[in-house]
Amino acid sequence: MTTRANRIAALKQAAKERILILDGSWGVMIQRRSLDEADFRGDRFAGHNGQLKGNNDILCLTRPDIIADLHDQYFAAGADISETNTFSATTIAQDDYRLSLRDCIDINREGARIARRVADEWTAKEPDKPRFVAGSIGPLNKMLSMSSDVNDPGARLVTFDEVYQAYREQVQALYEGGVDLYLIETITDTLNCKAAIKAILDLEDEGQEALPIWISGTITDRSGRTLSGQTAEAFWNSVRHAKPFAIGFNCALGADLMRPYIAELARVADCLVAAYPNAGLPNAMGQYDEQPHETAHELHEWARDGIVNILGGCCGTTPDHIQHVADEVKGVTPRQIPERPKALRLAGLEPFELA
Repeated sequence: MTTRANRIAALKQAAKERILILDGSWGVMIQRRSLDEADFRGDRFAGHNGQLKGNNDILCLTRPDIIADLHDQYFAAGADISETNTFSATTIAQDDYRLSLRDCIDINREGARIARRVADEWTAKEPDKPRFVAGSIGPLNKMLSMSSDVNDPGARLVTFDEVYQAYREQVQALYEGGVDLYLIETITDTLNCKAAIKAILDLEDEGQEALPIWISGTITDRSGRTLSGQTAEAFWNSVRHAKPFAIGFNCALGADLMRPYIAELARVADCLVAAYPNAGLPNAMGQYDEQPHETAHELHEWARDGIVNILGGCCGTTPDHIQHVADEVKGVTPRQIPERPKALRLAGLEPFELA
């Protein structure tokens, strides 16, 4: 598979044949390395003004060996898809660390190149199980749908155009680095997500090759809504115009609490459904206690009941979790995409359908 078009075709074919496996948490694995400030700074940022420790994305530039090793571990555990280490690599998010546009572009491009190299190495070793790279496009620390000032409902820290531009820069760099698909993930604000979608579609209109889009929201608690207030079906109605390759949820909840919202997407979405829950809920110390076999048992039930096409792990999950999940769902038939009757489907906080 020497071309991106061939890889995309292989990805779509694999999705028809089996439940695909995404990698697990990056944060927990990086924390285990006990890195210090010097690791995050490297030579490039040795004189940078401000702390960089905790900015995991910058490790694509300063410790690419660690990032390559984590991709390798997840592919070895059975992952079909691994995300780039670019979750917060936008100018808006990286402004907290005083990084420039040039730094953000380099993080995304190098993050994609590292993942591409490792994925290609695994594909060469196991050509019957090709590996793929998802460009991670994470949420922002500023929201378009909610006020930044409790006393001013109209207050915003960013404009739509600013969010759009930040995502456009990230998307272009990920594309140049060689990703196979885009993963707009951990979406708390649907309007921010729409800015990312517009950035992708505009670049395609301008001649950039179209790549599959995977959209993954976050249900923040047992209310069953995203942080910007939408139900699962309303969220789907809001983004379905992008004709995504996959739709789903990740983070915030463990598998037991996430299931009803994945089941709802499985009912309404005419594309693949994906889920990567946390390893349960965090304990009082902010750590995740759910063991790999426990996560795998929950997700095997989802697979058995035909509500998912892609599974992986978010906060607290490790290569061991991913290996258990991959083993549990091996041979299970993926969810069949339903044919829904044509109708006008709209959404605010709730879905609206006019047949």
